[in-house]
Amino acid sequence: MQEHALNARPDLKSYLNTRRSVPALQMSEPGPDRSQINEMLRLATRVPDHGKLAPWRFVVIAGESRTRIGVELARIATERRGDLSEKEVEIERERLARAPVVIAVISTAGEHPKIPLWEQQLSAGAVCLNLFMAANALGFAANWLTEWYAYDAATRPLFGLKDGEQIAGFLHIGSSEMTPPDRPRPDVDALTTFLD
Repeated sequence: MQEHALNARPDLKSYLNTRRSVPALQMSEPGPDRSQINEMLRLATRVPDHGKLAPWRFVVIAGESRTRIGVELARIATERRGDLSEKEVEIERERLARAPVVIAVISTAGEHPKIPLWEQQLSAGAVCLNLFMAANALGFAANWLTEWYAYDAATRPLFGLKDGEQIAGFLHIGSSEMTPPDRPRPDVDALTTFLD
């Protein structure tokens, strides 16, 4: 297949062919500093956004806040299940400390006279993927996770969620020496219909 010479981005094509998530447990210091985080967030917002609503916002979880929120996650998980082993409590406590920086992408999508809710939510998802790629572009490993605490009503105050807001994803960002193995990919031919 011939590349369209004017718009070809072979480096981007190569990246997309090899893009992988690094497990959060495989991440270590250093994480991005404040200026690098700001650059990632600026790049992340370059997404389709019909109506220029910016129906998303960010909560950066770094430093001691990772541990403080982790203690609360362990408490809530214990209240929910009541039968957690000490190892399971520790897993909950460490959820946000696995990577040096965790950025919550918050969907602020709401009713709008012209822009459907679904389109606004899709824009928040696009921000998550752009943030993942922006972290990689700056040399950091990344992983987009949601996990149970993205959906539990009791965790909402921990992340400063307002009425109607939802967590689109937690982007775990750090360093890693690991090259994650590839996984089986979908059969594009089986998923595609051409309407010629």
